Amino acid sequence: MELTRRDALLALSAMGIAAGGVAQQLGDRGTVSAEVTDGTVAVAEVVFPSSVSGNREFVETYLDGRTEGDGYSLEEIASLLDTIDREAKRSTGRSFTDLTPSKRDDVLREIGAAKAYPDPDGTVPQRIRYYLVNDLLYALYSSPTGGELVGNENPVGHPGGREAYQEGPDDE
Repeated sequence: MELTRRDALLALSAMGIAAGGVAQQLGDRGTVSAEVTDGTVAVAEVVFPSSVSGNREFVETYLDGRTEGDGYSLEEIASLLDTIDREAKRSTGRSFTDLTPSKRDDVLREIGAAKAYPDPDGTVPQRIRYYLVNDLLYALYSSPTGGELVGNENPVGHPGGREAYQEGPDDE
């Protein structure tokens, strides 16, 4: 399954972020640094199912729109990505973005992000879980493409199109 910019815009609208303004600004990139985008894409490649492609386009669009929402700080994301990168260099000698997804997963687990309770004001692993892991997963599964992975083709905030309107729910 391939994620698109449209999926990211729909995920943003499910969060209540005005995706129309984001769509207008897509040609005017520059809000999010390349380092933050690359690091966030690297995290997405770990936490998204392997059957999902198009991560870069999805994450770029999502980050651009997400920075318009409340409670999301690019400075916090950049700081957390720096921490992850330092841990990757300490344990592997390589930058986090240069590692394979399985090695990146090992780094996130070493930091404790896999077991941490998400808390925006908590410890580093808790903030990584909140701002990166859970936020990316929410974006994925609140998009129509990501929702299909878990049997929710019509996530909240997505009208579902003409087919969903004309057909009743599946009887299973």
